[in-house]
Amino acid sequence: MKTYSAKAQDVKRRWHIIDAQNQVVGKIATKAANILRGKNKAIFTPHVDTGDFVIVINAAKSVFTGKKETQKSYMSYSGWIGGHKSETAEARRVRRPELLITQAVKGMVPHNRLGRSMLKKLHVYAASEHPHVAQQPIPVSDL
Repeated sequence: MKTYSAKAQDVKRRWHIIDAQNQVVGKIATKAANILRGKNKAIFTPHVDTGDFVIVINAAKSVFTGKKETQKSYMSYSGWIGGHKSETAEARRVRRPELLITQAVKGMVPHNRLGRSMLKKLHVYAASEHPHVAQQPIPVSDL
């Protein structure tokens, strides 16, 4: 019996849509990361991008549990003197709510070339409108 190893060019990619309205950010990110990696497929191969495309809508209406909305902070550092910036989840939701989901998913995919190529298949939108109607996305219901 030989072990099957998927090839990237042989993978049939589908589009999935996740509605983030009143859903916990971590659960949305986990589901999106698993679909991006291809872990929901029988042909999953760890070193090959076998995942599908994911659209997340209503990112502005996602929720955090507990006091994370006011206490969770996001930090960035440019490398320059005085280049440290931080903001709370509440402030980031006002500025760019898509980043809440994107950063959560980014932490759940591999931190290498493969993970960066997987993240290119993630599309996050703050509202319910998206330009991917022609791809006929399949709704993801089990969150």
